[in-house]
Amino acid sequence: MAAPAPSLHPQSLNILHLEDSELDHQLVCRALLKEKFPFQITRVDALDDFSRQLSQQPFDVILADYRLPGFTALDAWAALKASGVRLPFILLSGAIGEPAAVAAIQLGISDYLPKDKLQNLARVIASALEVFKAKAAEARAVSELAASEQRLAQFAQHLQTAIENERAAIAREIHDDIGGSLAAVRLDLAWIARHSEATDMREHVSTANDMLQHAIGASQRIMMNLRPAILDQGLYPAIQWLAESFQRRSGVKTSLVCNQPGMQSSKPIQLTAYRTAQEALTNISKYANCTEVKMDLSDAEGVLTLEISDNGGGISDAALNNPAAFGIRGLKERAKVAGGWLDISTRPGRGTTVILNIPLDGDSRSPTEADFL
Repeated sequence: MAAPAPSLHPQSLNILHLEDSELDHQLVCRALLKEKFPFQITRVDALDDFSRQLSQQPFDVILADYRLPGFTALDAWAALKASGVRLPFILLSGAIGEPAAVAAIQLGISDYLPKDKLQNLARVIASALEVFKAKAAEARAVSELAASEQRLAQFAQHLQTAIENERAAIAREIHDDIGGSLAAVRLDLAWIARHSEATDMREHVSTANDMLQHAIGASQRIMMNLRPAILDQGLYPAIQWLAESFQRRSGVKTSLVCNQPGMQSSKPIQLTAYRTAQEALTNISKYANCTEVKMDLSDAEGVLTLEISDNGGGISDAALNNPAAFGIRGLKERAKVAGGWLDISTRPGRGTTVILNIPLDGDSRSPTEADFL
């Protein structure tokens, strides 16, 4: 169904008419009166008067002759844009050809009407007003969407900061409470072993020591996952530790290449890269069914790049676009918070590649180190 034509009889409009000919001005007024178009109109013929009128009262639409003494309608259009006022701007002229009219419209001018077709003026004004309102509504929607996305980004940053703070707090509690208790148990077992002659007692102490060592190793691994203290040694050693740990646990051949092992970046960026590698390796161990993982870490051209590839079964489109795939979404949001972006390339049966890019000059857009660590 076709859209309804714009109404030719809006509420009374306040029109600013840029015209040096009184006769042409009267012809415009007659054309509008003939269509019973409700309006108030102010005529000016100088650029200074045009700018002054814009600052003194609100107008709904501007009608402008193209050539006036000492300036053109394009000068008036530039003055309108400089004033910050946004209004429909319609050219009324017989002195310019169609190419010039098209060029003017490409600059942003609303429409063009030859003076010998003023019988269509009311319709042209109504149409320009409708288009102007639609564009204004679209601009508001875009602005509101941008503001909403900004709020979501701020919330994501706050959420990541809260998560990391909570992880750090839990790691400290494990270290201080559980770690201290396990150390005390080890001392007691050592005392029992020294002061016991019974063979069965020594066997129980040995078994308890093995279990205790396992518990200590588990607590250290949990603390490392919660708060990667190894990042204090740099990003390359931390990613290398992840790769070696993954290979030991999974048996999957894992290699790491780095162009600059001593690379420097802020703690938040390092943590983003570390968490990306950690999550990617976790997903590989769960779903990839691969035999090899390759990792590449680089800071070439001022961009931190972390690439993680496997030769597994790949990820289906359905899984990749699954609304419940919060792991992938979380990685992308974390990258965005750090001022970077994350790409995932995958083909069924050909493996998956995760690429994180973070401009190193975007450190100021990241949360502070105190927030994360």
